[in-house]
Amino acid sequence: MKTFSAKPQEVERKWYVIDAADKVLGRVAVEAANILRGKNKTIFTPHVDCGDFVIIVNADKVVLTGNKENAKIYTRFSGYVGGKQVDTPRKIRARRPELLLELAVKGMVPHTRLGRQQMTKLKVYAGASHPHEAQQPTAITL
Repeated sequence: MKTFSAKPQEVERKWYVIDAADKVLGRVAVEAANILRGKNKTIFTPHVDCGDFVIIVNADKVVLTGNKENAKIYTRFSGYVGGKQVDTPRKIRARRPELLLELAVKGMVPHTRLGRQQMTKLKVYAGASHPHEAQQPTAITL
């Protein structure tokens, strides 16, 4: 018996919606990353983008455990001298609440071209509504 390898044109994509209200950031991110990669499918192939679309709503209501809201640090560097920028989740949540979930999921997908392609299927919204009702997404409970 030969090992099955999925072909990109054979992959059937579905849409899923995750409600992140009062859920722990990492738990939501793990579930989203697994669906984006396609690890929940029997045809999972590591080098093929066989994942589905994921919509995360209520990203502004996601919870961080412990004192991470103030103590965790997100660092960026512009490339210029003195261009290091440090943010806490509290600052990021005030400016752009979707970014917390996007960064968490981004760290859980491969850091390659394939991972960047998989991240394009992630849609994160701060509120409870999203513009993807026409795709009839399936709700996932955590």
